[in-house]
Amino acid sequence: MLNQHRRQVSLSLMSFDMPVWSVTRAAATLYPQDDNQFHVLLTEPIVQERLLNETASTVKTLSRSPRLLWLEMSEYRVIMTMQGNGRFSYRHFWEPGVYGANRYWLQSKSHEGEKIQLRNFTRSLDLTGHNVADQDVPERMRLEYELWSYDLCLGHYVMNLDVHPS
Repeated sequence: MLNQHRRQVSLSLMSFDMPVWSVTRAAATLYPQDDNQFHVLLTEPIVQERLLNETASTVKTLSRSPRLLWLEMSEYRVIMTMQGNGRFSYRHFWEPGVYGANRYWLQSKSHEGEKIQLRNFTRSLDLTGHNVADQDVPERMRLEYELWSYDLCLGHYVMNLDVHPS
């Protein structure tokens, strides 16, 4: 029995209120867990930054390790975490009918570990899939939510994850 599946996925985010629409296509690793829970792991390519030395005309290239986008999914909740050695990390928690927490960590030389927290209200969560080698594998996840900062609504969003057949 397989304990992981390597698949192509499409992850999209769209706003109903603003001109926000983004689609990412990448290879992901799916890890089936107990009771229709899944972990989906995507790796961001290594980002290289080039710094110009102000006193000299030399260029120094900094290489960062890749960041991981990790989705923990079930039909009851989704947790999405971006982690790595980058300057920006976040964690989102969505559960239907619940105000979840969105935490963003900004890392800079002047403010190590500054945290911003927003809330979201999850309107709906749909997870569909099929059985592969006696394990359910998700085919699609659709998450509809509102993003809030105190009493100010920052928009109404839909996030889709489509898992393509192997």
